[in-house]
Amino acid sequence: MVAPGLRLGAERLFEMPAVLERLSRSNSTSQAFAEVLRLPKQQLRKLLYPLQEVERFLAPDRRQDLHLRIFDPSPEDIARADKVFTATEGNRIDYVSSAVRIDHAPDLFRPEVCFIGRSNVGKSSLIKALFSLAPEVEVRVSKKPGHTKKMNFFKVGKHFTVVDMPGYGYRAPEDFVDMVETYLKERRNLKRTFLLVDSVVGIQKTDNIAIEMCEEFALPYVIVLTKIDKSSKGHLLKQVLQIQKFVNTKTQGCFPQLFPVSAVTFSGIHLLRCFIASVTGNLD
Repeated sequence: MVAPGLRLGAERLFEMPAVLERLSRSNSTSQAFAEVLRLPKQQLRKLLYPLQEVERFLAPDRRQDLHLRIFDPSPEDIARADKVFTATEGNRIDYVSSAVRIDHAPDLFRPEVCFIGRSNVGKSSLIKALFSLAPEVEVRVSKKPGHTKKMNFFKVGKHFTVVDMPGYGYRAPEDFVDMVETYLKERRNLKRTFLLVDSVVGIQKTDNIAIEMCEEFALPYVIVLTKIDKSSKGHLLKQVLQIQKFVNTKTQGCFPQLFPVSAVTFSGIHLLRCFIASVTGNLD
């Protein structure tokens, strides 16, 4: 499930200053990531590995409850993934089109990932944060729940496609289930579904719509915890443990490791970019 060579991990990031020095001076490292590497150690850990920041507040015998080392990329891999998400003349990142039915979706043969979640979970904001290295890409974000009514397709160079799905629950499109169920069931190049859960409120009954579809169709999916900037450390820790227990005991196709993120502070964004690059075959 994880690309080879991605187990050097966070420990290496903080135990080998020479790695950071080499990356900071490397021509292959984006200027934005070079600036990230200059952050103080604690701030850097919080930005790149927010789940490990939560882990610090657990008793040692509880830390095994969190699957922190399944996807544990090296700083070099994170830098390479940032390059994939950086718009250049040779790596165009663009909105492609929208569709309300699978037969209206663009025929894109590159690997594809989709983002799905409850209305107002912060889905479009997260995608905009992922595309922050391509500022010309327009990802429409609204304060009103249920803003996304169609499947919106974005291409990331020749690497993969990102799909912003309509939200479910409040103000969901009337044909939401037919639209999304058909997409999840028939889209052959779909490599991973990212299920967004609000870290403030945790898994809701409406989230079972997406979970049941992914489980029924045996699709590999990942739970991303959004809005972690709005949760206290204690509340976030409680939600993480509850959701981790749910993943461990109630799911079959869900990736064991959770991905906490904030579209405001960008915490966890670099790691999520790296995971997307990995599952679409761009870190092999």
